[in-house]
Formats: sequence, structure tokens, C-alpha cells
Amino acid sequence: MRRFGLACDNLLEADVVTADGALIHASDEEHADLFWGLRGGGGNFGVVTSFEYRLHPVGPTVLGGFVVHPFTHAREVCRFFREFTASAPDELATYFGFATFPDGQPVAVLVVGYTGPLDEGERVLRPLREFGRPLADTVGPLPYTELQGLFAASYPPGRLNYWKSSFLTDLSDEAIAVLIERFAAVASPFSGIGLEHLGGAVARVGPDETAFVQRTTPYSLLVTAAWEDAAESEGNVRWARETWQATQPFAEASVYVNYIDAGEEDRVKAAFGTNYTRLANLKAKYDPENVFCHNHNVPPSR
Repeated sequence: MRRFGLACDNLLEADVVTADGALIHASDEEHADLFWGLRGGGGNFGVVTSFEYRLHPVGPTVLGGFVVHPFTHAREVCRFFREFTASAPDELATYFGFATFPDGQPVAVLVVGYTGPLDEGERVLRPLREFGRPLADTVGPLPYTELQGLFAASYPPGRLNYWKSSFLTDLSDEAIAVLIERFAAVASPFSGIGLEHLGGAVARVGPDETAFVQRTTPYSLLVTAAWEDAAESEGNVRWARETWQATQPFAEASVYVNYIDAGEEDRVKAAFGTNYTRLANLKAKYDPENVFCHNHNVPPSR
């Protein structure tokens, strides 16, 4: 996304069946208002039966993997992540997180994916791989499809999940200290805290050019509670909520709409921000009876 933008930035056209059964072709030239809303507005306006996307050549081999550090060095690793991402090229995606090793050891993890020339990627990633004394370094050439699946094993079928998320405006030392303190109190070995580095091509699209409004914030924060025993649900949900609450002094009110969990319907307005009123007006035009309401719903304006 830092190199080529979000999926919604690369949508060229779509066929949409609206609530009244009409089939509409939406693009920059036809039904441009609906096309704007489809790019980030969720499932509020109809059933999309076909998408056409702008594609970009990547790979087939890219650089990616994990660099894992002891949790005792979490503060230094997170500070490095902050400084390293400040000058990262668009070809590089870098995530940071706290997790628990299978042996029960808490760790600080850097996750990278570089989609440019491999020799240049080796040069760009050298400072990250040479920092500190990592417990593990799996970074190397791999297929792009494998890079996309790096997190799949962390979310097996049947595991219970509850997420909280915000966009962080500040990864200060104070924010880092809060993240470390909250992960130290984690309720499950399957839970984690993650930071996604944004920017690049994402930030070069105006906030009103698509329905997706959060273009300039540097990081997306994820608090991902996960557990296996339903009897432990209350404690795990509480940990996620308290962790998220502790981060709010460093966050925007907004949230990535796909990270809104059950019981957070009141955050839909925050997810769409300054574009919410325009989306509500669009909803009134294309779905005035709010037929498409089983989603992160934007009711039609009245």
C-alpha cells in the first residue's frame, strides 16, 4: 500500500446492484458519486458483482519476514521502529508488535516486506537486521503470495477474537511506555499489540478524493485479544478495552472501518470522519430505505 496505495485507490470501475434491483456501472465517468462512495464506504450502497482494478507488477520474489527481539528490549526496538520508518522508502512496509513465543516468552517483533529490487532491499533492510541482538531473523527472498500470508497462522479457525483499534498520531516515548506496560499485563498468549506503518502512496491521496479519509496519520494501532476458552472471554475483552483506552491520549478519534468490532457501532461516524455527511447523502440517493444495513452502517440522511 505504501508503494501503490490502498485497494480502493486502485479500483477503476465496478458493477453494482442497488436496493431497487438496478444494475449500475460505477466509474469516474459513470455514476461518479457512487464510485466515490464505493472506495472506502463499506457495503452501504449495493452488491458489487464485479470489480476492475489497476494492477501493478510485484515480484514474483520479494524480501520479507520477521525479526524477533526479547521483550526486555522492547523500548529500544520500538524507538528504532519509529526512527527507521520515518525515512522508509515507499517499497518498504514495516510493522511492529508485541507477541508471545510458543515457549511462553514475550517478544517484540519487526515484520517487513520489501517489493522493490532485491539487492536494493538488502541495503535498505541492513540497519534493521543489524540492530540489537535478535532472537530470530527470518527475512529473506520469498514469493509475494507467501509474504501476504505471514500472519495466517496467528488466526486459526475456532479461536475467539476481540479487537480494538485507532490511528496513532504520536509514537512518543510516553506512548511506547504505555504499550509496553499494557502488553506486560496481557491476558492470553495468543493476544498482541501491533502498529502498522502507513504513509507513502496512501498519504498522497486527498482525504476527500475517496470515502477513505485517514490519509495522513503515520500509524494504525491494533489491540488483538485472542483466546480459546469461552470462560476467559470477559478477562480478555477487558484487557483489550483497557489497553485501547490507555492509548487514547496518543490517538485520533478515527478508526479503520474494517477494524471496528462488535459493540462499536457508535464509532462508525469516527471511521468516516469528515466524509460521513457526504456518505449519508449518497446513501439517501442509492439506498433510501437502508436495505443494506448489516454492515458498518451509514443510515440515509433525512
